[in-house]
Amino acid sequence: MTVFPGRRPARPGPPALYPCTIIHVRRAPQRYTLRHRTYLWLVDLDDLPVLPRPLARISARDHFTGRAPSIRAALDGFLDEHGIDLRGGRVLMLAHARILGHVFNPLTLYWCYRPDGGLRCVVAEVHNTYGERHAYLLHPDTAGTATAAKAFYVSPFNPVDGHYEMRLPPPGEHLRLSIRLQRPGSPPFTAAVHGRRREATAPVLLGLALRHPWSTLRVSAAIRFHGIRLFLRGLPVQPRPGHRTPESAS
Repeated sequence: MTVFPGRRPARPGPPALYPCTIIHVRRAPQRYTLRHRTYLWLVDLDDLPVLPRPLARISARDHFTGRAPSIRAALDGFLDEHGIDLRGGRVLMLAHARILGHVFNPLTLYWCYRPDGGLRCVVAEVHNTYGERHAYLLHPDTAGTATAAKAFYVSPFNPVDGHYEMRLPPPGEHLRLSIRLQRPGSPPFTAAVHGRRREATAPVLLGLALRHPWSTLRVSAAIRFHGIRLFLRGLPVQPRPGHRTPESAS
C-alpha cells in the first residue's frame, strides 16, 4: 500500500518515484560526457504526499521565488502573468525532494492541464549553481516537443544565446526526457533523463535513499567537479550576466 499520499489507499498516477539516469553530452570544443544516477518525484501539486522527514521534503521555498504560500500558488502566479488560467486544472511536478536538509533541482518540470484533462502548457524551472532560478513557459506539440530561446546562464562554458529544443512527454511507466541546446556555429549540447516508474512506498523510498545517499548534494557536487575538470582542460569560461529572480520567476 502507498503510505505517502495522506492516509488513502494507493491509486494509479502520482505520487511516484523514478529511479533514473541523467546524461549530459558536450561535443565542442571538447567532447565530454557526464552521467549520473539519481531518483525523482512525480507529484500532484494539489495533492502533495506526506513525506517522511528527513528522507524527503517538498517545499514552496525551493521553487520560483520561494516566497509563495505553496508551489501551486507560485505557479499560478507565474501563469497569470502570461495570461494563462488553468481554472483549477491539475498540475504534475517532476523534481528532486529536499533530502537531509539539502536540495538542488537543475530542472523542475510542471505539466499543466485544463479541467477537461488536456495539456495546456509545460513550465520548465531551471536552477543554476549560483542560486538563481528562471522559468520557461512552453507549449509542446502532440509529441511533447517545444522550443525556447535560451534566456538564463546555466553552464559557465556556454553564453546566454541559442535556443533549446526540448522533448518533454508526460511521465508514464517510463520517463524519457531530452533537451538539446542549439547555438550558432556549434554542435549541440544535449541532456537526457531516462527512468522507470516505481510506486511511492516506504520500502521503495528507503531503498533508493540507501542506494543514492545525499542524492541532490551529489548532483550539485558532480556539476561543480566536472566543471573544474573542463576548466583545467582549457575550456574558456563565459562571463555571467547579472540575473535577478523576479517575483514570478518569469
